[in-house]
Amino acid sequence: MKSKKPIRVNTITEFHRLVGLPMPEHPLISIVDYTQVKEPAGISAVFGFYSVSLKRGANKLIYGQQKYDFDGGVMFFLTPNQILQAQEITSEVERSGWVLLLHPDFLWNASLAKKIKQFEYFDYSVNEALFLSEKEETTVNEIVKNISQEYHTNIDKHSQNVIIAQLELLFTYSQRFYERQFITRKITNDKVLNRLEDVLTDYFNNEDLLLKGLPTVHHIANTLNISTKYLSNLLKQLTGQTTQQHIHNKLIEKAKEKLSTTDLSASEIAYELGFEHSQSFSKLFKSKTNFSPLEFRQTFN
Repeated sequence: MKSKKPIRVNTITEFHRLVGLPMPEHPLISIVDYTQVKEPAGISAVFGFYSVSLKRGANKLIYGQQKYDFDGGVMFFLTPNQILQAQEITSEVERSGWVLLLHPDFLWNASLAKKIKQFEYFDYSVNEALFLSEKEETTVNEIVKNISQEYHTNIDKHSQNVIIAQLELLFTYSQRFYERQFITRKITNDKVLNRLEDVLTDYFNNEDLLLKGLPTVHHIANTLNISTKYLSNLLKQLTGQTTQQHIHNKLIEKAKEKLSTTDLSASEIAYELGFEHSQSFSKLFKSKTNFSPLEFRQTFN
């Protein structure tokens, strides 16, 4: 059965109407009690604004191609033009939490308008959500409470700047907590590293190199079922290297193997490793080893 076309929700007012909430007090920013949200099951939606949520006991959601059950309290972040889908609730669960909605126009002429794009977790999928400790959750809730109080009071010329400062604080804390999560969720992260190694080994040991060329970061992330930005940030935290550097490391390892155990020319090896031009292979090999392919081979003679 064909999936329905996602509906477009451009404004915060439209969102309030969709989920059965009263009109927002401010057209460009809103913080709503998650228990009051009536999520319409079975629809996909594309929002024209940012969303930050802290939820417990939510129904199943699909974000990109990933699924996650909100049995515990987690935060997740949505940037404009991403697709979110709500599924049927299969059992009665007690829900709690909040949803912060932020239209890009609220940040007009503020430095946060550009800086917000640097917080890459807005592009993470739901199964890469932020799991908060009790202390972290208290910190986040206090900031959101301050934002809510500010836009519910009498608006004056300072209100927007105060709210934007609180938003930046919220995003910066979230960045800190994500970096902590990369480190503390060691077992899960180690599994990702092991799977990354297996994916690269399999790719370099079969015909994919000849048929498809060098593996892309997007291909590797898709195979691991995580977003490219999450994978890159995770690897930077754990190994100090990007996904592309890991791919190149595996490539150089394979090239060294062929240079030391076969009589293939550098051009033939470059072709087998997915390079269209042998010069590109030689340049990369030199940058990684300080030897040209032939110089490396001569060290074995």
